[in-house]
Amino acid sequence: MDYYMTTTVKTSFDQTIDLVTEALSSEGFGVLTDIDVKATMKKKLDLEYRNYRILGACNPPFAHKAFEHDDKIGVLLPCNVIVQEWEPGRVEVSAVDPLVSMQAVGGSGLESVATEVRERLERVLKAITPAT
Repeated sequence: MDYYMTTTVKTSFDQTIDLVTEALSSEGFGVLTDIDVKATMKKKLDLEYRNYRILGACNPPFAHKAFEHDDKIGVLLPCNVIVQEWEPGRVEVSAVDPLVSMQAVGGSGLESVATEVRERLERVLKAITPAT
């Protein structure tokens, strides 16, 4: 079982970041962290790297539900979404599959929360993917 869900879009990298952020917002997620991997690789290792950002998305009501089930669940939060550009005009967006990550917790009652979050992240990916 994959630990992520993914889609590829044919938009610019910056436009994809905007689309993903907007789609996340429409599903009740805010972006708490935004890690620019390309800039970090350049600054810390003097390496050239493709456009790659890690967006740490959080939906406070779902986070609250998760904390009520398990006080250590924060190690698995937020829901990370990555945006990486493989070539100009071909950008991949991947989101963590919370059902898979919550399997590590096992028996904590988090399955229903993970299922709801997964459904929302699936809608985010669908919202940014053009109909074919």
